[in-house]
Amino acid sequence: MEFIWIVILMVIDQVSKFVIAADPVRYSHMEIIPGFFYLTFVKNTGAAWSMLAGQRALLSLIAAAAILVMAMILKNARKKHNVLLSVAMVLMISGAAGNLIDRLMFGYVRDFLHFYPFGYDFPVFNFADMCLCVGVGILILSTILEKDEEEVPERNRGAKDSTRVIEPEVIRPINDDEESWNEAEEAGARRKSGDEEVIEPEIIEPEKDRTGVD
Repeated sequence: MEFIWIVILMVIDQVSKFVIAADPVRYSHMEIIPGFFYLTFVKNTGAAWSMLAGQRALLSLIAAAAILVMAMILKNARKKHNVLLSVAMVLMISGAAGNLIDRLMFGYVRDFLHFYPFGYDFPVFNFADMCLCVGVGILILSTILEKDEEEVPERNRGAKDSTRVIEPEVIRPINDDEESWNEAEEAGARRKSGDEEVIEPEIIEPEKDRTGVD
């Protein structure tokens, strides 16, 4: 499924570039939103903000290596069912591949989206650049969330280990009846073992009446 989305995004990028490049005069600086958004077709021989301009082979090699690394990350993300990371890699791979196609075919990247945010002349870019930027943003978000998920169990485990559970001491009350009963049992045990002398009760016979007749 991820591969299909990569292809779809690459097709959108290439079609949009083809439409703009087919009529460079018309789209030399077409106004869409006055003072804010224009369609301006330019040929960018460098990277973002025209960095490394003219370094076609170097930029193509870097893009190919980045795509390979991101494909491996996407494979691992699928195994771990990491949706955010997978979406980030899909966007970044499609963006890098879209611009790589331009460099290999034409020697430059076709840019045409031109904005003036708050009057600032922002560098012209294309749909592939948008995919790359959004993908990087989602990648950062995924990294932050994954880090928080790893720290929560560690904090819980540390709090559990540092908590000492003190069992309450149960004091059993002893009443007089139980104490007397225990003493009686101990006395009975001593009599059975012979440790205690048993005193037989003295039997006193009544005296005969001497006033009677002999």
